[in-house]
Amino acid sequence: MTITTVSSRDLNQDVTRAKKATENGPVFITDRGKPAHVLLSIEEYQRLTHQRRNIADALAMPGVADIEFSPPRVDIETQPAEFS
Repeated sequence: MTITTVSSRDLNQDVTRAKKATENGPVFITDRGKPAHVLLSIEEYQRLTHQRRNIADALAMPGVADIEFSPPRVDIETQPAEFS
């Protein structure tokens, strides 16, 4: 994996070069000499964001409490086990 660093100015002048560089690793974008942003390929982004998803993480996301969710009630009929 290669890490590429470009300034904001260079990025504005040649976006295509920065996008191609993501094929080899992350591209750090600097602003006034300090890292400010990271450009990733969609594959790398998905790998980083999807590896630890579970219901607890989803419920802990900001704004989840504001989502209206009313699932329909499901009635499940059971029968006693027969051991004869």
